[in-house]
Amino acid sequence: MDWQTLTAALFPQGANITESHQVLTGEGTAAGATVAVVGTTGHVPIGVETALAQARFILQTVREHPGRPILILVDTQGQRLRHRDEMLGINGYMAHLGKCVELARRSGHRIMALVYDQALSGGFITSGLMADACYALPDATIRVMGLPAMARITKVPEERLTELAVDNPVFAPGPENYLRMGGIQAIWRGDLGVALEEALQLTSYGDVRSALGLARGGRGLAQRVVDAIVAGQDVLAP
Repeated sequence: MDWQTLTAALFPQGANITESHQVLTGEGTAAGATVAVVGTTGHVPIGVETALAQARFILQTVREHPGRPILILVDTQGQRLRHRDEMLGINGYMAHLGKCVELARRSGHRIMALVYDQALSGGFITSGLMADACYALPDATIRVMGLPAMARITKVPEERLTELAVDNPVFAPGPENYLRMGGIQAIWRGDLGVALEEALQLTSYGDVRSALGLARGGRGLAQRVVDAIVAGQDVLAP
């Protein structure tokens, strides 16, 4: 789904969103409230300029529109793999973007994200996974690392990883598996405008992904480790 069709479906009451160098910025009206919109399109890799453009818009929203909900639209192939970006310290720029999202959260902005096309690698970590609640469309492509690349890094045969992916969502891409792990709050089907309005009412501050992963059977240990740390227990104890 292209971003124009998407935003028209998300904001039937109207929206003013523009695209510049594959970065989306603007606002829309949902449930009678104004929602700030920032994101990417065209599978753009997150480079220095892309990260700064999104961070600038988020800071502007915090400064000029206190408390306004922010919706991050995610379509990225990950971070830009260029010598120039690496030499400039792309990790620092991406961290800056993540810090701006956290500043908005601490300043009273609810942060939602919607993966409407691709969400890969570091580009997803500093956008969709930084939100209070991340959602996805059914046909979205979500993965941190493809199985062929994972096989090269871990030295585990790709055939074995494919077998593990059948039952273990950690190894498998796709919105359904990220839903099981708690990384995705819900998959939006049907009327997207209604889904956004419901999300505006339900989204709360705080990270509940580990708890969701435990409840859905996708991550069995993350929440238990969190609880042990909070209780001051030895996480390595049987």
